[in-house]
Amino acid sequence: MILQKYDEKKLEELAACYRRILELVGEDPDREGLLKTPMRAAKAIMDITRGYSENPERIIGSAIFEHSGSQVVTVKDIEFYSLCEHHILPFYGRISIGYIPDGYIVGLSKLARVVDVYAHRLQVQERLTGEICALLSRTLSSKGVIVLCEAGHLCMKMRGVEKQDSTTVTMDYTGAFAEDSALRREFLDSLR
Repeated sequence: MILQKYDEKKLEELAACYRRILELVGEDPDREGLLKTPMRAAKAIMDITRGYSENPERIIGSAIFEHSGSQVVTVKDIEFYSLCEHHILPFYGRISIGYIPDGYIVGLSKLARVVDVYAHRLQVQERLTGEICALLSRTLSSKGVIVLCEAGHLCMKMRGVEKQDSTTVTMDYTGAFAEDSALRREFLDSLR
């Protein structure tokens, strides 16, 4: 768990906004169950969006190691939680990342940390997938990167079309993965 240091001024402003939201939806923010809700909600939104204050390039750069191998490295099923920028409702799922080293590898936990940085911002799944792929393509010495994201969106499950079993799949890839469909198949097969 990451301990967040809060900007007290921002927290107070956010809490005032949440208090007003409670009033606008017809609630009494002074009733017992809601007395501390505005501040709790303010802290929650600061935690959920902490990715804006983190540097993904620095995370990757902190754990690069020489490596002579050149086969696909895959980290699968990295769980994430994010907020849809359209409705500020959660979406969540798993991301799998593959890359082909070109003289260097990255510490595996750094891939999960990068997912967290981008997921802890207001997002759409398509951009989340693309941002992770683009960052890794830029910062890793690799012959190609591939990222697959599968997620469920509460904006589709609890409002709007209310489709409970829907899942969205997005994929982005560069380098050898863009050039060679057999490599993409190998990566996808490794996820089964």
